[in-house]
Amino acid sequence: MASCNLLLLLLLFLASSSSSSSSSSSSSSTVSAAIVEHSFSVEDMSVRRLCRDQVITTVNSEYPGPTIHVQDEDVLIVHVTNNSPYDLTIHWHGVFQLLSGWADGPENITQCPIRPGKKYTYRFKIKGQEGTLWWHAHSSWLRATVHGALLIRPKFDLPLPYPTPYKKVPILLGEWWNANVVQVEEEGLATGRGPNASDAYTINGLPGNLYPCSQNQTYELKMVRGQTYLLQVINVALNNQLFFKLANHKFTVVAVDATYTDPYITDVIVLAPGQTTDVLVKANQPIGSYYMAASPYAHTQPQIGFPNTITRAVVTYDGASHSTTPIMPTLPGFNDTPTAHKFYTNITGLVGARHWVPVPRHVDNHMFVTFGLNLASCGAVNGSTCGGPNGQRLSASMNNVSFVIPNDAGLSMLEAYFHKVEGVYSRDFPDEPAVKFDYTNSSLGLDSSLIFAPKGTKVKKLKFNSTVEIVLQNTAFIAKENHPLHLHGFNFHVLAQGFGNYDPIRDPYMFNFVNPQIRNTIAVPIGGWAVIRFQANNPGVWLMHCHLDVHLPWGLAMGFEVENGPTPSTRLPPPPFDLPKC
Repeated sequence: MASCNLLLLLLLFLASSSSSSSSSSSSSSTVSAAIVEHSFSVEDMSVRRLCRDQVITTVNSEYPGPTIHVQDEDVLIVHVTNNSPYDLTIHWHGVFQLLSGWADGPENITQCPIRPGKKYTYRFKIKGQEGTLWWHAHSSWLRATVHGALLIRPKFDLPLPYPTPYKKVPILLGEWWNANVVQVEEEGLATGRGPNASDAYTINGLPGNLYPCSQNQTYELKMVRGQTYLLQVINVALNNQLFFKLANHKFTVVAVDATYTDPYITDVIVLAPGQTTDVLVKANQPIGSYYMAASPYAHTQPQIGFPNTITRAVVTYDGASHSTTPIMPTLPGFNDTPTAHKFYTNITGLVGARHWVPVPRHVDNHMFVTFGLNLASCGAVNGSTCGGPNGQRLSASMNNVSFVIPNDAGLSMLEAYFHKVEGVYSRDFPDEPAVKFDYTNSSLGLDSSLIFAPKGTKVKKLKFNSTVEIVLQNTAFIAKENHPLHLHGFNFHVLAQGFGNYDPIRDPYMFNFVNPQIRNTIAVPIGGWAVIRFQANNPGVWLMHCHLDVHLPWGLAMGFEVENGPTPSTRLPPPPFDLPKC
C-alpha cells in the first residue's frame, strides 16, 4: 500500500507542476506515462435550435463538449467546476478504472455528486485500452448535452491493425429537446408515465436541414477523393438506438467499444446508446455531395414514444460544386429488426490484436438475469391515478428487483464498501428470478401477479478474479424492447444472442469461444437474450444498468461488489482527499 501511495503522490506532484491551461500534457523521465490535464467548467448557456432559444447545460460552453485525446498508459486529470444549478458527476464511459473506481462517476454509486458551486478533480490512468470511448454526465438527464468524445491512441503511437486513415473524425449521434431535460425527467417521474420524447436527433450537436429552422444547422464534413477516413461514431442519445448510413459509400467496421474487430463491410451500422463503432470509409465516389444520416431503431412501444425522424449531415468532396444537391441514403425502417440483428451478430473480435483477451473457459458464477419494464404502485392521494398502464407508475427491474440508488444514505456505495459500512446496500441480488415464466410472451405483459417488482439496493458479491457468465433475458412486460445494458469497470465477451426465451440445452451450442466481440455495452435483442462473460479483476462496486436514461431511475440496474485481491496492487486504494461529500 505504501508503494501505491508514493506513486499517487508522485503523480499529484507532476500534475500540480504542469501547465494551468484548460488542456495540457506533461511527462517525466521517471514516469513513462504522460499526464493529460483538462479543466471542465459545467455551466448553463443558451443555444438556438429548432426555431427557439433553449438553455442547456454544457462543459466549457461547448455542445458537444470538449474532445479528450489521450494515449494508452496516460494519466488523465480533469478538474471539474460545477457552475450549473444541478448536482453533477462525470462518467468516463468504457474506461476500466482499474484500482481507480473512485473516478468512475455514477452518482451515489462511486461518489456523491459535485454540488453547485463546488469542485472535484478526477484522476485515473488509462490501462490497456485504445480506441473510441466517451465521457458524459451521470446525474439525471444531463448527459443529453454534457458529453464528449474520449479518444485513446496506442502507446508510443504503435501501428493500428488496419490501414492508417487520412483523417479521424468523431461523429456524435445525439438527441435534442425543446425543453429543460432535467424538468422533462422530473415530470415523467412525477406523473408515473414515460417522459416526453425528444424533438430531434443530432449529428455533432446539429439537427440537420430536415428539421424546422435548421437549414444552417447542418454538420458538414469535407473529404478528399481517394482518401480513407476513420469515422469514430458514438451514440450519445439518451433513449434511442440509431441506424447510420452514408449515401453510396461502404463502411468497414474495425472496432466497437474501443476493442478491435475483424473487418466487417456494410452499408449501414446501428448503435445503441453508449456504444461506439469505428468505421473506415473510402472517398471513392464521383466528386459531389452526399448525406450521412441517422434514424431510430425501435420496436412499436405503446407506452414509450420516440421521434421517427431523420438527422443528416453533408459530406462534400473537395472540388464539388456548391450548387450540387447531396445524395440521400435510403435508411432502414424504424422497426427493421433483421437489419439491426444482422449487424449486431456479425461483429467478431480481432484475435491477437493488442489488448485481445481470450474467453475465460472456467466459470465461477452462473447468473440468469431477466430484465424489462414493470409497474409500481401509484401511491397517489385522494384516489387519483398515475400515468402508467392501469393507473400505476412505470417501473423497471432486473430479476424482479427494482434498483434504488441510495441518494439519502449520506455516502456512496463505494464508500460503504471501503469503510465497511452496512445498511447502504445488501449483497443478496438473486442469481436467477424467483418466479420462472414465459418471459417473452406478450399476453403476460400486464399480468398483475408478475409485473410489480419490489424496490431494493442489491448487489451480487464476487470474489476477486472470478469469472461470471450472465444470461441476459428480456421480458415482454408493458412492451418488448431492445435494452442496451452497460457494465461499469469491465469489458465482456458476447458469446451469443438470439430471440425468444433462452434455451439452456440448445443455445450453448451457439457460443463463440474463438473470436467473440468484446464490448462494454450490449443491445440485448428485442424480445430476446444475450450471454456475456467477464472476469471480475477490478475491486469495488460496479453498476450494470440499462443505458436508456428513461429506465435507470425506474430501477433497471443492479450492482456487483468485487472483493479486494490478495496483494496491495490488487486492492482498492483509499478515496481521494477531495472526494465530494454527501
